[in-house]
Amino acid sequence: MATMQECPRSPEAKLGMRVEDLWDVQEAQLSPTEKLNACFESIPVSAFPLPSSNQEVEIKSDATLAEAVKILAHHNILSAPVVDVDAPEDASWIDRYIGILEFAGIVVWILHQSEPASPRSPSTPTSASAIAAKANGNTFALELEALGLGSAATTSGDFFEDLTSSELYKNTKVRDISGTFRWAPFLALERSNSFLTMLLLLSKYKMKSVPVVDLGAGRIDNIITQAAVIHMIAECAGLQWFENWGTKKLSDVGLPLVSPKQIIKVYEDEPVLQAFKVMRKERVGGVPVIKRGGNTPVGNISLRDVQFLLTAPEIYHDYRAITVKDFMTAVRSYLEKNKTAFSMSCEFVTCKMDCTVKELIQLLDREKIHRVYVVDDNGELEGLITLRDILSRLVHEPRGYFGDFFDGVLPLPANSRV
Repeated sequence: MATMQECPRSPEAKLGMRVEDLWDVQEAQLSPTEKLNACFESIPVSAFPLPSSNQEVEIKSDATLAEAVKILAHHNILSAPVVDVDAPEDASWIDRYIGILEFAGIVVWILHQSEPASPRSPSTPTSASAIAAKANGNTFALELEALGLGSAATTSGDFFEDLTSSELYKNTKVRDISGTFRWAPFLALERSNSFLTMLLLLSKYKMKSVPVVDLGAGRIDNIITQAAVIHMIAECAGLQWFENWGTKKLSDVGLPLVSPKQIIKVYEDEPVLQAFKVMRKERVGGVPVIKRGGNTPVGNISLRDVQFLLTAPEIYHDYRAITVKDFMTAVRSYLEKNKTAFSMSCEFVTCKMDCTVKELIQLLDREKIHRVYVVDDNGELEGLITLRDILSRLVHEPRGYFGDFFDGVLPLPANSRV
């Protein structure tokens, strides 16, 4: 521990030392969880280290989906804030930004538009689909039908080639899909907000990432993700506050939260597009891949993997029908040839029930994954643990903590899916 104090291993470990100093002065009668809450409440979110790349990548609201994908792929990032090109130069951050665009959100939006409209929410001329139809100069439904989007079984190489060369993909603007999957409400923190607030938003309130804004500049100063927080915690191994919590068994802190019966699964011989549709429908970020006729997991597929359908045509052009198994095999081959490409989450990473929280955090951080499956000695699923589950066990929300914090947050659009 002394070595860490004299020479922190990283900016994250240095931040952990601030928690350690605060931990030592907490009142003795407080429980460990109450101590952590008090420590994180005393640290401003501005103390969280900036990403090593420190890239300030933004996407303009009038960019097309195709252009947005190129920007994300070029910078090797999975998401970026969208700037409203119509906002005045002196606009506040809430008028300057309209949301965070994710790779997965683009394809999931297309999948959503391919499904029949609900009788309760009929389409209107102001809907994203109508805007896209007008931009394309033809009916949106006919274009989707031509692409085969009406049927999950149609997932041939031609389908994806047609999709990425279609007018729908090339002409639809980023602003046209705002308010859809994983977009609104767009909620950001000020630099002076506490670390505890950020942790609660990422866990209890299910935000995948939290932008931190510089009010003076009216710009996003940092974007803190669940994965970045897990990395910070992993860097704190050896510190008293971390060891006090991290040496506990999973069951001691109430993990896993998701039981075997609650885990959404897909079979390896299903079309990969169907797997992505299942994830959208069930509102989950990833699913285990199961061999037909049994319950043995052979892989994992995540919404993050959608990016390969948009950026790597070589993955699917040799296939007449892209099954989940074909997709995983092709992506592994692609990554071996392209060392700088995104990492993939198809590998099925597991742990046992007797694993400690510390071991689990280090595993998630080392493998750069968002979920781990808990298995028994026979390899059968016993549960699922996500980054969010771990953060939810680190801190708790005090009664009345947020008060009117959410007042004024942009409301969810009528057709939004989060």
